[in-house]
Amino acid sequence: MASYSLSFVSTTLRISFSPYSRPPDAVFLWHPPLISIPRTRSLSLILKGVSAIGARSEKLSCRAVSSTGMAAAGKKVEVFDSKDELAVHLAKYTADLSDKFTKERGAFTVVLSGGSLIDYLRKLAEPPYLDSVEWSKWHVFWVDERVVPKDHEDSNYKLAYDGFLSKVPILPGNVYAINDALSAEGAADDYETCLRHLVKNGVIDFSEASGLPKFDLMLLGMGPDGHVASLFPGHPLVNEKEKWVTFIKDSPKPPPERITFTFPVINSSAYIALVVTGVGKAGAVQKVLGSREDSGTLPVELVSPAGELTWFLDKNAASKL
Repeated sequence: MASYSLSFVSTTLRISFSPYSRPPDAVFLWHPPLISIPRTRSLSLILKGVSAIGARSEKLSCRAVSSTGMAAAGKKVEVFDSKDELAVHLAKYTADLSDKFTKERGAFTVVLSGGSLIDYLRKLAEPPYLDSVEWSKWHVFWVDERVVPKDHEDSNYKLAYDGFLSKVPILPGNVYAINDALSAEGAADDYETCLRHLVKNGVIDFSEASGLPKFDLMLLGMGPDGHVASLFPGHPLVNEKEKWVTFIKDSPKPPPERITFTFPVINSSAYIALVVTGVGKAGAVQKVLGSREDSGTLPVELVSPAGELTWFLDKNAASKL
């Protein structure tokens, strides 16, 4: 098998190996200092600012992967040499979309999840973004939430507030937390009512094609088991098609009571960023991105937006690709 080792002192270079006469299924953006590329099926690779000067001698191998059924959605995969570098690029990605939608719509609707994602948004609370982003135009939602008080350690709201929201000047009235005084079912119904009201008022965009809310950006994480939001492997809520927001009382991961967006709403988004780090998630990443066909067993495989999907991976999460 032929192999190509590349190192450049340059800005952006696109390289394509196409043994077959079909376009690549996914675009990979790799950010390590030195890359060794085995020639496999079909690969479109963009290297940004890659330099061998002062680089370590280690090499990161990559191979083309398929993304069955997702080429039309504009799927991208970005791999970063460190978590800090991932945070830098995620901040720019988010700020650029904020600028785009505030100019086009006069508002920017952002959906957060829990877990380590919030830590990777930290660069947005620093210059230049702290002063340049139009924070007053942001409207913040949660893709899922634990049905606990807002000051509880398990609350996704508390996690986001402590790690991000308290550090940027988003208007308090534009932050849409669940009503934690209600039951799980009541909180889900109440949150969906809130979304429908905001769609009617034009705050949230609306997809005429799907009849669903169209959030500008959804920032998702993924669990080691491949779950996203509070949609877990083998759980019947994965197949929910009617509700925008539903509830779960038997979550396999504590706490048991939660609300969650359903896949039709998730996939109606204009942009989705899937932020995944750590070697503990490498197996699930490999199952999704390293196979020609979906296994159909992981909820994350059902993330297939009408808009654009970008994976943000650190090198540990991508280690099995």
